[in-house]
Amino acid sequence: MTFTFDVAWVQALESLELDVATAEAMLDSDHLPSVEEVAVMAAWQPPTDLGPLPAPLLDRARALAERQQAAAEKITRAMIVNRRHLAALDQLHPAVPARPVYLDLEG
Repeated sequence: MTFTFDVAWVQALESLELDVATAEAMLDSDHLPSVEEVAVMAAWQPPTDLGPLPAPLLDRARALAERQQAAAEKITRAMIVNRRHLAALDQLHPAVPARPVYLDLEG
């Protein structure tokens, strides 16, 4: 029984490691995920039947949590930079007026 328990945890950690590696690669390459990629990521559900983490996997889980935290911080910084860039662009291009600025007498 313990063997199956450990295998389930190893599989769960491997899945999370792949997810964080994907996020890290996207951040490193400035990759904008497709709608399909976002949908797959959003559909993730945590396993509910794993039970407590086996002690031999504790260091691996901690390292994974640190990678996830670092990726989340990079995502947050990228979002802040993106918002600043959008705000700067808004200052360069004033909003479109609510009414026409000329009258077409020919058409």
